[in-house]
Amino acid sequence: MTESNLHPMERLKRELEQILTAIPKKSRIIYMEYPVYNNVGDLLIMKGTERFFKDNEIEVVARYSFMNFRKKMKLPQDCIIVCQGGGNFGDLYRGPQQLREYLVESYPDNRIVILPQTIYYKSKANLKETAAVFNKHKDVHLFVRDEKSYEIIKNEFNVNAYLSPDMAHQLWPIHVEEGAKKEVLHFIRTDDEINLKLEGTGNPEGDILDWPVLLSKLDHKTVNMFQFISKIDRVMFNILPIHKLWELYSDYLVNKSIKVFEEYQCISTSRLHGHILSCLMNKENVVIDNSYGKNSTYYDRWTKICDNVTLKK
Repeated sequence: MTESNLHPMERLKRELEQILTAIPKKSRIIYMEYPVYNNVGDLLIMKGTERFFKDNEIEVVARYSFMNFRKKMKLPQDCIIVCQGGGNFGDLYRGPQQLREYLVESYPDNRIVILPQTIYYKSKANLKETAAVFNKHKDVHLFVRDEKSYEIIKNEFNVNAYLSPDMAHQLWPIHVEEGAKKEVLHFIRTDDEINLKLEGTGNPEGDILDWPVLLSKLDHKTVNMFQFISKIDRVMFNILPIHKLWELYSDYLVNKSIKVFEEYQCISTSRLHGHILSCLMNKENVVIDNSYGKNSTYYDRWTKICDNVTLKK
């Protein structure tokens, strides 16, 4: 089958193969900052990332979340340090960014790969500070999800830069039952990235959810427990089998989200991974932009090739 005859989502999945230029097949890696929290979008990224490792016979020597990583750890120099992708590169979410900058500063002899990110800085000074840290390392490979982020990297950073879709595309296809009974799910974000201009008006018909609302009180308590145990694991020199247990529980959270989306014919969403999950399930969806254009830039670069997607901007 020629490239032009492939399903658009299969073409996007194949775009991820360029990551093998930075992480060759059968590499040994340390997987950093895997998410231990209740944002299912980031869990979809993690699941796609782990699938990519498995599909390409990449050996994950160790895994660390933001909560159980210990500073001054000795890491094997023959391992590539691979950081989770997402939308938190910048000064909006300082914790993950500070960890990345620490890794770049502290491990000059390891190749460092940052999987597909969206770059956003409110402060030019903060951007300059990050660039100064990254530019001292000789082997950083930074993948970004949109042209705006790519221009920032090319203008400010002296690193290997690449344009790539989100890691969740490695999960294509997610097969679901056809014949959804409900019409529209409004999957609308409620955090700092909310776009009040687009989301704060009107009285939409249909159900309204967001990742935190989709999960039950017990789900949230269980996630909090994993976070607490992760911090204990850091103090205990990482002897607890946190990741194996979290892998199972996060599978449950992702599958729960898929089951909810499966009930609807169309998803209207301001969550980037509400949009991507809909595409992975081959569902009609409407994308609403977030506060700083993350969703529209992603749509413009990647998913506008899908004929069941509409952008609300």
